[in-house]
Amino acid sequence: MPIIELADITKRYEMGDVTVHALRGVSLDVDAGDFMAIMGASGSGKSTLMNIIGCLDRPTSGQYVLADREVSRLDSDELAEIRNHLIGFVFQSFNLLRRTSALDNVELPLIYADVTARERRRRAQIALERVGLAARLDHHPSQLSGGQQQRVAIARAIVTEPKIIVADEPTGNLDSRTSIEIIALFQELGRSGITVILVTHEPDIAEHASRVVVIKDGSVRSDERRSPVPAVVPPLEESA
Repeated sequence: MPIIELADITKRYEMGDVTVHALRGVSLDVDAGDFMAIMGASGSGKSTLMNIIGCLDRPTSGQYVLADREVSRLDSDELAEIRNHLIGFVFQSFNLLRRTSALDNVELPLIYADVTARERRRRAQIALERVGLAARLDHHPSQLSGGQQQRVAIARAIVTEPKIIVADEPTGNLDSRTSIEIIALFQELGRSGITVILVTHEPDIAEHASRVVVIKDGSVRSDERRSPVPAVVPPLEESA
C-alpha cells in the first residue's frame, strides 16, 4: 500500500527572465516500509524532489498524496504540522545545537509538538538507546565522533515516531566504516516498518537500498527494485 503517491509533479523556478524546470512530470509511488535511494548528479532535481516529498516545498503542478492526505496545496502551517507528525529528517551536516547535550538535541522536535517535559525526556532516552548511544546522553556534539553525531541526528528524527525518514546525503561527511554503520541503522529502521528515503550520489551507498530511483534533468530515468546488500560493519583491524 503506497504511503507516498506522486502524480505528474512539476517544479518551476523563475530566475528573472529565465524559467528553470527542476522537475518535469515525476510520478512515483512509495510503499510503506520501502528503503528507497534517490540518485542523480548535481542539478538533476533530486534535492527538489526530496524537498517536495519532505513537505519542505510545494510542487508547481501535479498531485502529492501522503498517507492518504492530499498535501500538494497545503499552506505553510499545515505543511509544518505534517512534517512534525509524519516525517523525520536527517542531513549531511547533522544540524545539531553545538552547546546542547545529545538528550536535549533529541528532545527538540517534541517541544514543538507540545509534549510534556517528562515525556520528552523519556522518549528522547529511548530514541538514543535505539541508535546505540545510551551512554552518551549528556555529551555535547564536540564530545562525539562524526558517526555518533549522525546517530544523535537519527534519534532526533525518530523521536516523534514518524512514518517516513528523509535522509539527505547522510553519509557525506563520514568515513567508509562509519557510513556502513549508519546505513545498517537505516536498514534496521526500515525493517521496523519506517519508510526510508535516502538521497545520495554514491552507488556503494545506494546498493544497500531495496529500490533505486535515478533522476536526470528533472525526470525519472530509471526505477529499479533489487535485493539490498546487507550493511555489515567490518571488524576493526588490530594493530601489530
